[in-house]
Amino acid sequence: MCMNILLVAASKHGSTQGVAEVIAEVLKERGHSVDLFSPTDAPDIAPYDALIVGSAVYMTKWMPEAVDFTKRVKHEKPGIPVWAFSVGLSGLPQGEISDPSRVGPVLLNIQAKDHRTFPGRFDPSQLSLRERSIARLGGASEGDWRDFDDVRDWALTIADELDK
Repeated sequence: MCMNILLVAASKHGSTQGVAEVIAEVLKERGHSVDLFSPTDAPDIAPYDALIVGSAVYMTKWMPEAVDFTKRVKHEKPGIPVWAFSVGLSGLPQGEISDPSRVGPVLLNIQAKDHRTFPGRFDPSQLSLRERSIARLGGASEGDWRDFDDVRDWALTIADELDK
């Protein structure tokens, strides 16, 4: 059964957008319709059968536009299945993932069935001086730590649930 899915991703430097694109690709391969938007451009969720929302994590928090989106849709369509994901390094060495509870308050807005945290990418050349300074103070390691096989596996678990 084809489901109509809204996928919303807040990405500052493209890392989270890349994760969202892989999720969309997997779901489309499984026969679902997927519309990918940034939180500020996302339409009303009423016509959709499922929602996936994700954000880059900066300073242990989701991006403000992602938080605003979750507050906006909180009561729009009760019962819609929702999945959430976070992408970021949070200054951890070698791209290790920290406790996903750092975004817990946001998840209360959307009552996600599942939340997954994926490591991101740290490319200092894409950051402002302030962002580079904060990342270095936090011990972030330069590199692309995204594990697209893990992202695909998670997207397949979503597809399996939607296909039930």
